[in-house]
Amino acid sequence: MKAVEPSGIDDPNEALWRDLLHALQHDDGAAAKEHLQAGFPIYYAKDDTPAGLLIKEHPDGRRELVRFDRAGDEVTRALKSRDRE
Repeated sequence: MKAVEPSGIDDPNEALWRDLLHALQHDDGAAAKEHLQAGFPIYYAKDDTPAGLLIKEHPDGRRELVRFDRAGDEVTRALKSRDRE
């Protein structure tokens, strides 16, 4: 991912995108681990995740491929659990 350099323009949207890109480049997974430890699922995608779908990981390690709609998330397939450190 290419780093975004400040352009000197005082644009809140530009600052937000810069902050988001910085956070993605320096993510150590701590927030996701905290969320799981608190008993909440996390959602993410990997390079090979099909378009329009996300991986939903539950605190117990179960993982599902899900699609979102107005009614909530729809499980399209159960995935193998991932070993967490």
